[in-house]
Amino acid sequence: MDSQLTLDQIAPGSRAEIISVAWDALAPDEAKRLRALGLDEGARVAVAHRGIFFGSDPMAIILGRTTIAIRRAHARAMQVKHP
Repeated sequence: MDSQLTLDQIAPGSRAEIISVAWDALAPDEAKRLRALGLDEGARVAVAHRGIFFGSDPMAIILGRTTIAIRRAHARAMQVKHP
């Protein structure tokens, strides 16, 4: 059974599919950058690891063959389907 979480709740090593993004919760320039990187509805991602600093920032997200560092606040705006 699938459960819906936000991307920041996914454990490192886990895979998920982005089902929606709260674009209005992000600054316009940040939203534009994330879309340009391919972090949008339908993208299949995996959490590589979290940072060691307070709040576990940044998070390393694998998208295809690319690893992208994003802030936890950005990941919190992404609703995912996690098997």
